[in-house]
Amino acid sequence: MRRTLGVASALLSIASIAVAADSKTDSVKRINEAATVFGEINSTPDKGIPQEILEKAQCVGIVPNLKRAGFIVGGKYGKGVIVCRASNGRGWTGPSTIRIEGGSVGLQIGAGETDLVFAVMNQRGVQKLLEDKFTVGGDAAAMAGPVGRTAEAQTDAMMHAEILSWSRSRGVFAGITLTGSTMRPDKEDNDAIYGKAVTHKDILQGQVPAPASAQPLFAALNKYMPTRPAKAAER
Repeated sequence: MRRTLGVASALLSIASIAVAADSKTDSVKRINEAATVFGEINSTPDKGIPQEILEKAQCVGIVPNLKRAGFIVGGKYGKGVIVCRASNGRGWTGPSTIRIEGGSVGLQIGAGETDLVFAVMNQRGVQKLLEDKFTVGGDAAAMAGPVGRTAEAQTDAMMHAEILSWSRSRGVFAGITLTGSTMRPDKEDNDAIYGKAVTHKDILQGQVPAPASAQPLFAALNKYMPTRPAKAAER
């Protein structure tokens, strides 16, 4: 009986290790996909995110292959990553895995996948982001972001928006709304990426060293979102 229990325990441990390894593999793949999406979107100046927004954004979230379905108003589900600027304005925090669920992604017909990018523009938005769960458009003010690296982004509404968002589907990149969407961290994936128990808040506040797997994402971000001067970061 003891031998049987011992074998069962060993098999359970092996299974747990295998699941953790698969989770880490998927999470690292997602980080790489996020880096690719961000680079591709901003590689075409007239179709990318305005430079002014890239310079002012406090955090950036990227959700590759967001699942969507519905007619006009639809549901969605996806996993992605989010990073924030380091507190000293130099570099980035490690990536935290997030889930986005519910709500609608602007006007849509039929089922499919879309790449989602959103920018958190101010400290009010960052504080909401650090919570275990929040609703876009409810807890945090949001609107569709403008398109084009030189697009005017100084409208009063955009200056007060906490989150600006965009989507890319079938090669078309456009500002979209995320009203009603909920965002929450994925603890299991984060633990797998960092190899230990970590919290979403600690990651995005720079309390956890970034993993080596984040380097491709940092490279993509730094290409289009240059490091801020020290004085600007202190304001």
